[in-house]
Amino acid sequence: MLDAVSAFVSATGADRQKALRELLLLLKRMAASNPVEAAGVLRGLLVPDLDYSTVEALSRFYRSLSKRLGPQAATKKLAILGSFTTHQLASFIELYLFAMGLPVEVYEADYGLIQQEILDPSSGLYAFRPDILFLAPNRRSLGRRPANSDSPVRVDELVAEEVAAWSSLWHTAHDRLDCQIIQNNFDPPPSRSLSNHEMRHHAGLARFIARVNLALQDAAPPFVTIHDVDHLSAAAGRWTWGDDRFYFHAKMPCAPEFLAAYAHSVASIVAAAGGKAKKCLVLDLDNTLWGGVIGDDGIGGIRLGQGDAEGEAFVAMQHYVKDLANRGVILAVCSKNTDSIAREAFERHPEMVLKLEDIACFVANWDDKATNLRRIARQLEIGVDSLVFVDDNPVERALVRRLLPEVSVPELPEDPAGYILALDRHAYFQTISIGSEDLQRGAMYQANARRQQAELSCGNIDDFLKSLAMKARVEPVTRENIERVAQLISRSNQFNLTTRRHSAATVMKMAEDPAWLTMTISLADGFGDNGLISVLLAKVEAKELIIDTWLMSCRVLKRGVEAFVLNCLCRSARMRGCTAIRGEYIPTAKNALVNEHYPNLGFERVSGDPGGQTWWRLSLAGAADLPNFIQEIPSHD
Repeated sequence: MLDAVSAFVSATGADRQKALRELLLLLKRMAASNPVEAAGVLRGLLVPDLDYSTVEALSRFYRSLSKRLGPQAATKKLAILGSFTTHQLASFIELYLFAMGLPVEVYEADYGLIQQEILDPSSGLYAFRPDILFLAPNRRSLGRRPANSDSPVRVDELVAEEVAAWSSLWHTAHDRLDCQIIQNNFDPPPSRSLSNHEMRHHAGLARFIARVNLALQDAAPPFVTIHDVDHLSAAAGRWTWGDDRFYFHAKMPCAPEFLAAYAHSVASIVAAAGGKAKKCLVLDLDNTLWGGVIGDDGIGGIRLGQGDAEGEAFVAMQHYVKDLANRGVILAVCSKNTDSIAREAFERHPEMVLKLEDIACFVANWDDKATNLRRIARQLEIGVDSLVFVDDNPVERALVRRLLPEVSVPELPEDPAGYILALDRHAYFQTISIGSEDLQRGAMYQANARRQQAELSCGNIDDFLKSLAMKARVEPVTRENIERVAQLISRSNQFNLTTRRHSAATVMKMAEDPAWLTMTISLADGFGDNGLISVLLAKVEAKELIIDTWLMSCRVLKRGVEAFVLNCLCRSARMRGCTAIRGEYIPTAKNALVNEHYPNLGFERVSGDPGGQTWWRLSLAGAADLPNFIQEIPSHD
């Protein structure tokens, strides 16, 4: 099976079709005896650059495999409303979400009923009650288009009216459903009646669509994410993407060969909303960040820099990786190398774009890479399934795929000029928002490494915690911090008592409801600012404060934050007239870390069920503050 998978992954064109036929035969045999293992293999095959016929064949196999796997609990409910035929797209989205580890239940409205489904409270959309709503218009759905003779003022009005119409639908759906919304922007037609003047003339259609797209982004509230179909169209080529034959005959949104990329792009946003985006890019070094082997060729012999095609390709790759780091992706190195030699290029080569301070975890030794990837995940305190491993060596890629199937391993071409495309098209690090804390994440992990060194030099844990001089700010959920809150809710797995994936829309409704208590904690110390690191959502019921969600970033484990938060929670509960606090623990595959959280804080067990879910209670009568070394500072208000 491994040979068949490797042959399929590395094949192109007609060779891939042959490899697919052989692989499907093996998969069908495997599914008969071990459907779970077959599902794992299938997930690894579903990459975004597959052609239409291949994805359709894999989709048929997935449907038959699903019957053998039996009912799977859907993690999310996804509704799709489109102004084109969405059935094929919907099945591909579901397939890619299966590959991303987010099984969904899908509701698909009839063709062209976006407005009707949202405006009619008795429609199937509201009976379904989705967690995520995907609105899929295309350029033919624009309700307004300028005439070439329209004045600039009139064009401004048309842009505002178009955006207002879509915004009204967002808010109607949000008010009734509390769901996260994903909406397409608009791809301009490939034909241009104004020729080269299309983008200069104030009433040019392409210019109008570009302005609408920008205005949609600016108008989108936290519960709306704009899906960039315009980018997909441009990357594919306007004429080939928008081949009108397929729209006129079948009302398809694009040519069939781009339907997989379309579905994968949507699925990546849904997966990000469901907490399935990757967090860390792990890089090999030799022939991945530079050409050649530094241990053999020396720092002067590796190919990196201007004046050489291969060297320039590696510089471009490093710039791309640096940009990922600057937006919050964690960088790590995993190289079979002598540590001092591996670091030499970062320290001394004049054309290195990446520096050691960009790397949160640097592992260079002669152990196998699967072992080192586990080591990196432990050191960064993230799951192995949060890693993306990039290596030019097909043998190393195959080894990691075999020993650590949770790690994402993109296939790389032989030419380093194709590395960026090979990595970027997977959208591993998709996000529904980017905040100021994302832009500082690299510095946060570097500061955490310095904290770990300081901890080793201290005589005991109390001395270390005192030396940190920690300061915390406690604030409610607000429109200013909701995107970071929603991001933490969607991504936090280990220190998360219930792992409920509330959307930004739902959390804002909680924040506006006086029966709910919303609390965020931001932490800073002498080594740097950790940003917003903990979220707590609780509701007052019959003089008890019921904790719905309590989560924390693993970066700040064992620093007394739990005790500090509980002290704040007790104070707030008493102010609301509560006599007790109740919490629940719902076990998952990843949150065993907090299975003793409530008893460690003095809660008493109330009940439990055979599945491991437990309920806990803390009486506020006589409950004293727990000791910690964190100073509370005033909020920004």
